[in-house]
Amino acid sequence: QVQVVESGGGLVQAGGFLRLSCTASGRTSSRYDMGWFRQAPGKEREFVAAISRSGYSTLYANSAKGRFTISRDNAKNTVYLQMNSLKPEDTADYYCNADGTYTQFYYIAGRLWGQGTQVTVSL
Repeated sequence: QVQVVESGGGLVQAGGFLRLSCTASGRTSSRYDMGWFRQAPGKEREFVAAISRSGYSTLYANSAKGRFTISRDNAKNTVYLQMNSLKPEDTADYYCNADGTYTQFYYIAGRLWGQGTQVTVSL
């Protein structure tokens, strides 16, 4: 049974940075395309970024372009989301997703979700 576990959330001031990590245990995560989503209070869950299983291809939401970087280390079964220049509107619970469908233009979430990690950006 595969488990997806996020870590790295926290409280940071606007302009600061955080790095989220996502590890898929129980099976080699290099077999999965993976993505990050977020959900702010009272809002729908939204796509943030995705990475192909090889790591050679990435996708970003417009809100993340230029500030966030998704990467992966398949030897460690881990995907990262480096978030720089954080803004209060980035405040949300961030969820890692695995086993999605990755194409050149979009990522459709798969069945495997982590429990989420909270990111709070203060003024």
